[in-house]
Amino acid sequence: MPPKRSAPVKVASTKSKRKRIEPASAAGANNTASNINSLADDDQAELESRFISLLSQPEHKKGISNSSLKEHFASDYEKLPRIINALTRASKLTMSKIPGSGASGGEVFFTLITEEEATKLEGLDAHSKMVYRVIESSGDKGIWTVDVRGQTNIPQGTLTKIFKQLETRKLIKPIKAVTAKTKKLYMLYDLQPAKEITGGPWYSEYEFDHEFIAELRNFILMCVRRMNGGYGTGNGVTLKQIAEKMTQANVSRVKLTLEEVQQLVQTLAFDYLIEQRGVTEEGEALFVAARKVTTMSDFGWWDVLDPDFHFRKIRFEDGVVLGPHEPHHHS
Repeated sequence: MPPKRSAPVKVASTKSKRKRIEPASAAGANNTASNINSLADDDQAELESRFISLLSQPEHKKGISNSSLKEHFASDYEKLPRIINALTRASKLTMSKIPGSGASGGEVFFTLITEEEATKLEGLDAHSKMVYRVIESSGDKGIWTVDVRGQTNIPQGTLTKIFKQLETRKLIKPIKAVTAKTKKLYMLYDLQPAKEITGGPWYSEYEFDHEFIAELRNFILMCVRRMNGGYGTGNGVTLKQIAEKMTQANVSRVKLTLEEVQQLVQTLAFDYLIEQRGVTEEGEALFVAARKVTTMSDFGWWDVLDPDFHFRKIRFEDGVVLGPHEPHHHS
């Protein structure tokens, strides 16, 4: 008989009895990271609030320099780029560069944009916003296109397209100066050019309006001659009275200031057509028609040859007497 097989020996299991790491530990790590991120976001929000508060101050309405930001924020300055980029993308902040070699020349400036401005500039790229800011900084004087290119370093072809885009959106407008008619200037659409650019009321279509000025001069001369006697001690016309009369008669196509009326009066005085004769109790100058002084006097031409001629008094036909060496004018 064949031998019997022995029963199989059972081998004990060698599986590890170590405890498994529960997923709860990983969740705890995630919570810790989340808390850290939350703290970082809070710090960033607090820094953004400080940044906006600084730029909102009246002294920084026109911008703050990059060096001033470094000095103000110290170690936190390194965290500002993220805030600056976010505000720039949201059209709430703009950057500009001031040309020149002075203390602030060539430095970048940051300026906050109001909600109204942000709506205006919505959809414009960084270059277009930069051009807008440069033109805005020129105020009512405007800025030459060549100067815009110099301050922005934008190629001429791109700059021309930006000008056209801003004009189409009625953000800027082209103007010309009476002192340089061939130069093309740009200024903000809603502004009125300064008198230095347009020439004021004395210019029409960038040309000096001789006819208009002559009409105003004649009217003023008539006022001086007819109002309050127009001559004699104690009589005369003040600048205010002349200005009021011009307004009532509507002789000017534009409203003239008292200073502009004074300019007209001065031209008449320089031409010896009117002269000042005393002042009012309030200290205002009184103007009267100028007296005519002639060269007819009570001496003959041969008297000029006398050695003592310069020491004589000269009496004219209209009663005017000039003392020795006293100057006189002809009219």
